[in-house]
Amino acid sequence: MLIWSKTGFLLVWGMAGALIGLVYFLPLSVISMASFAGEWNGLLPTKLTLTHYAHAVSGDMARQVQVSLITGLVASGAALLTGTWAALSLRAFERTTQKLLRLAFFIPSAVPSVSVGLGLLVAFSRPPILLNGTNSMVFIAHFVMVFAFTFGNVSAGLQGVATELEQVAQSLGATPAYCLRHVTLPVVLPQLVTAFSLSFALSMGELGATVMIYPPGWTTMPVGIFSLSDRGEIFDGSALSIILIGVTLIALILVSLLHRSPK
Repeated sequence: MLIWSKTGFLLVWGMAGALIGLVYFLPLSVISMASFAGEWNGLLPTKLTLTHYAHAVSGDMARQVQVSLITGLVASGAALLTGTWAALSLRAFERTTQKLLRLAFFIPSAVPSVSVGLGLLVAFSRPPILLNGTNSMVFIAHFVMVFAFTFGNVSAGLQGVATELEQVAQSLGATPAYCLRHVTLPVVLPQLVTAFSLSFALSMGELGATVMIYPPGWTTMPVGIFSLSDRGEIFDGSALSIILIGVTLIALILVSLLHRSPK
């Protein structure tokens, strides 16, 4: 529906702003205030303190930040490589085969994360492949959860690549590897950056599968936040939540700046 009057236009935007504020900024504001709260018995917190952030950057909670970053980078990097390879390989198949394989690649995104965790737990808890209780289980779970999103972004980017560009390069004597490196990948570079960024953000916030399979000593931030809230340590959990948001945003900004930096 088109809003032609200025009053109607402002009304729509006002309603949209109120809705966004209610479902996003209000919860974020409450978490932010709770992260500084010493006590919260009234409308607003009292006895503001940085103690909760001090807890978050030391001991086990600091280790959780490191674990989340390593897991996110490894899982997202692996998903980017394999997702790009899968998207490129599909172009060699006929249309019907492509549709079937695309459906197979997207199936993990339709499976609940807890089901992924349970499946990995059952599959790798006995020989011949025994991975239960290892860090590898967490890496695999995060890879499974983000692969479909990476594959989808790269596939969408490849659909915008004119085949004539590759054909011209090959007619001038370019090898397939040279054509891929200097023609195809530079064109889809924005999609590659987007795919990695989205995968990393999803990995940083993944909880359902991770909470079922993580071994002692390899606790991610979402699992740590869940554990803190389960024990009633809401203020410490809020501080760790803010750090999770901040670390994810900083990482995404760095990836964006790296992509935009002059060659």
